[in-house]
Amino acid sequence: MLRRHFLGASTAIATSLIGARARAFGDEGAFEPKVLLAGGVTGAARASAPARWSAEVERRTSAAARRSPRAVKASEPTLLDGPFAYWSGTGALAALSSAELAGLRQFLGLGGLLVVDDADPASGAFGRDARRELARVLPDAAPVAIPEDHVLYRTFYLLKPARPSGRVQGAKTADAILRAGSLRVIFLAHDLGGALARNQLGTWEMTVEPGGDEQREQAIRFAVNIALYALTTNYKDDAVHAPFIMKRRATQP
Repeated sequence: MLRRHFLGASTAIATSLIGARARAFGDEGAFEPKVLLAGGVTGAARASAPARWSAEVERRTSAAARRSPRAVKASEPTLLDGPFAYWSGTGALAALSSAELAGLRQFLGLGGLLVVDDADPASGAFGRDARRELARVLPDAAPVAIPEDHVLYRTFYLLKPARPSGRVQGAKTADAILRAGSLRVIFLAHDLGGALARNQLGTWEMTVEPGGDEQREQAIRFAVNIALYALTTNYKDDAVHAPFIMKRRATQP
């Protein structure tokens, strides 16, 4: 993609998001990294990461974001309040209940995007169990590698190299479950939250290895791209509790 085309596309996305906020989002903001409580998870593995994610989206783009993201249970209707959810952890997961399975199935079926962030990639227990449980949610959809040319890597920032980043370098690719050509679940083994987390004094909570500040910046840009992807893909208007309608991107991968 030529740089001028990339910048033009980014401007168009930002403009559309401003308009969407004025029409529907009100004071609550557009992007909300809701923390998914399911499988025994009681909060985000990196507690400050969701709020920092919202802050970076607002600071770097024209999109609004909710500065105090909620924690929502998979079995509750509030999961459907928006098109994005964040499921992170460091250990084994319990089997999802029938209500949790149904809630996640509805969320993903309506076009929601779920990011699964393994905060302890060295162990891999959380990511492994999340795949097991999501296979129960979507038994007809197997994860596939996200290719380097996927729009996720150029939704706002043109990432070079086109790869996921986080507190640890991790694999060069991430897997995803797709439906109707769009990402529905992204599996990360990079501890993205660990790269975002800051304490109340504004100090980074965790060291990023092996790439330090440069790797952290790539991780933040990757997080912003995920947010913009979630905001510009479709989220069906028949979600009873959804306060807005997501428009499908003009071009799908």
